[in-house]
Amino acid sequence: MLKDAFRWLGQKRVKTQILIGLAGLVLAGGIFTFRVFASLPKTEEIGELRVPESTKIYDRTDETLLYEVYGEAKRTVIPPDEIPDRLRQATIAIEDNSFYSHPAFDWRGIVRAVGVNLLRGEFAQGGSTITQQLARSAFLTSEKTITRKIKELVLANRLENEYSKDEILDLYLNQVSYGPNIYGVETASQAYFNKGAKDLSLNEVVTLVALPRSPSYYSPWGNHLKELEDRKNFIARRMRELGYIDEAELASINTVLPEIAERPREGIRAPHFSLYIQDYLQEKYGEEALQREGFRVTTSLSWELQEIAEEAVKNGVERNDRLYGGSNGALVAMDPQTGQILALVGSKDYFGDSKPDGCEEGRTCTFEGNFNVAMQGLRQPGSALKPFAYLTAFSKGLTPETIVWDAPTEFNTSCSTSFTPGVRTPGCYHPSNFDGLFRGPVMFKEGLAQSINVPSVKVLYLAGLYDTIDTLSRFGITTLTDPNRYGLSLVLGGGEIKLIELVGAYSTLAADGVYHEPVTILKIENNKGEVLEEYKEEGNKGENVVDPQLARQINDILSDVSLRAPLFHASLSQTQVPGFQVALKTGTTDDYKDAWAFGYAPNLVVGVWAGNNNRISLQSQGSSILAAIPMWHDFMSKALPKFPAVGFNHPAPTQTSNPILRGELVDDGFHSILYYLNRVGDSQYSHWETGIRNWLATHSVDLSRFNVVDAGEGFGPGEAGGEGEINLRIDEPENGDFIDSGIAISFRADSERPISKIEVYFNDRLIATEYGDLGKKPKYETVINPKNIELQNSLVIRVVDEEGLREERELILYRR
Repeated sequence: MLKDAFRWLGQKRVKTQILIGLAGLVLAGGIFTFRVFASLPKTEEIGELRVPESTKIYDRTDETLLYEVYGEAKRTVIPPDEIPDRLRQATIAIEDNSFYSHPAFDWRGIVRAVGVNLLRGEFAQGGSTITQQLARSAFLTSEKTITRKIKELVLANRLENEYSKDEILDLYLNQVSYGPNIYGVETASQAYFNKGAKDLSLNEVVTLVALPRSPSYYSPWGNHLKELEDRKNFIARRMRELGYIDEAELASINTVLPEIAERPREGIRAPHFSLYIQDYLQEKYGEEALQREGFRVTTSLSWELQEIAEEAVKNGVERNDRLYGGSNGALVAMDPQTGQILALVGSKDYFGDSKPDGCEEGRTCTFEGNFNVAMQGLRQPGSALKPFAYLTAFSKGLTPETIVWDAPTEFNTSCSTSFTPGVRTPGCYHPSNFDGLFRGPVMFKEGLAQSINVPSVKVLYLAGLYDTIDTLSRFGITTLTDPNRYGLSLVLGGGEIKLIELVGAYSTLAADGVYHEPVTILKIENNKGEVLEEYKEEGNKGENVVDPQLARQINDILSDVSLRAPLFHASLSQTQVPGFQVALKTGTTDDYKDAWAFGYAPNLVVGVWAGNNNRISLQSQGSSILAAIPMWHDFMSKALPKFPAVGFNHPAPTQTSNPILRGELVDDGFHSILYYLNRVGDSQYSHWETGIRNWLATHSVDLSRFNVVDAGEGFGPGEAGGEGEINLRIDEPENGDFIDSGIAISFRADSERPISKIEVYFNDRLIATEYGDLGKKPKYETVINPKNIELQNSLVIRVVDEEGLREERELILYRR
């Protein structure tokens, strides 16, 4: 009996604990509910709207306000009879098509949103009705929490009890945001279409209704017009599906955007840059946070330099328009040691009307003000990519003094070597130089500094197309993804790039091979002073993407005024800033469609583009020297003196016993560089040799420009070149072999100095390598399995000794 008593007491204790727990839960729930309801505004306070705290974007000094997003909210409330039914119907069609049939909230939408949030692992989707959106917009914050969602549901229910559906819809249309500082349909109609809401066309209605989803992203004054066009067309189709319009009305809606009024000029500085920052904030933090949370954003932009940049572009384009028919220009200035954007001009005038009148934006306009050429434009760079081909060639043992022949050359080995220079032949490729002249033997550094085309195409071939594109990729270029389309024309502008990315690539040169991601934001704080993001130099040292020696070799060439003098002639002074060492490279595309100038010091890099948005050619041979250099010099001559005078680091001297790589001509009847690199089996060999013979038939070599050595001091096919050279003997495969998968390679090297590196290339791709002290007589054996075997293939074996002396052999192999 005593045991039964204890059992009864135990059960009673458990029941008591359960009751206490339940009471605690009820009490906690009651407290939570009280707090939720106590913090809610009264429904009749709908007229006392929350004042959103705007986002402010500043320059790098944190003193100059560039743009205040949602700074001075404008709202004009209109009565129901001035709101067109089509506007109500379009809003319901896209925002809440069950608006008139559900209560304050839609359970199906909430369940769907919960499912999406669970899958994403975050509170991303809300399933809000129009009533909920009104409640949130008028009274609540943008935080994405369960508490706010409950408040939203409660307040939405109050609104439904207090107002009719028609009243709620009209309150929503007078309250919701349609863009920065633009609240309500009447203000939006006046801002975008210069008319009242009651006078909107159906095309204008669906365009307006497309905006509340994300007013900054879909802004008619922004950079996502195609997305806005797609969304407004979707709304029109949705209205047809719901029976709000018939087929005739749907057909009457133009698929393109209606005419948009010009954006007011007041209240925004550096508009292309500021709106890029706004887009970033909107994408990362959301539209509501951008409207309400009072972000304070300190950017990388220097307003002092930005003013100089805008003036330089404005003056330069006015000059180009008068002389060459060039209607637009863009400029980017960057700190190469940090990647910070110091100035950015996306067009000559963000607010300017598109030209000519009546043109179709994105197709026929020579000028479009709000299109950001600096960050969005894909344009061919002309010769501006040449430095990166030369750098890649230097990485393979070639030198700035290496001699290459500037002679008429057919690079398509399927075409005849007999052609007329300057006359294009379909399917063939024999480029000319900008001045129509051919100079005979020139050094690499002359070919680069003077932007001579034929030597530069040969350098690209020697460097390897894929390896050069890999170099550009490591330097931050993301748009060159189709090598087969460019081929050897890459160094003459065969691909498309973005100005901001190529400025970043030249910044990497200026920083001795250290790449920095472009930086636009230094700090973001919320209205409580909490730091959300901050740039810290100690965590942004950049990535060393290339040997500093290689970058210094390029900088040394491009900063040598005497080397570039033959190219610029009377414009040479425009390439210099007194008291400063400046490197410079230009680029002009075929038919003068794009003109570029990239000039830099170790602490400032500036890139300029000049041309027409619709790619109409500049007139009167408006090359980079005429159209881009003056704009670049106008900025650089005023901006660079604000920085300390810093010189480039000098490259280490190159050492080689190969006379051609030392810049010496070999007195053996003259041959192409392929001959002296032991590549007589190269598919290009006979074409390059023929080009030289043809040139020598009508020209003589100016031997005073070179040190001439006897043939015995040079390299001939299969010969060693004297003391310290490397003898390379390939046992297998043999030249001309037929191959399939699994290619066995065996070779021996004999050197007076220890070998430090062995590399194997297949069709210009590095597929095997070995580093370290490999001894003076290494034997190397391996089996390679290349992915793509062509009908004809190139196998290159390269051996480098501890002092950088290199020997390589090429074999031509055929697919079995």
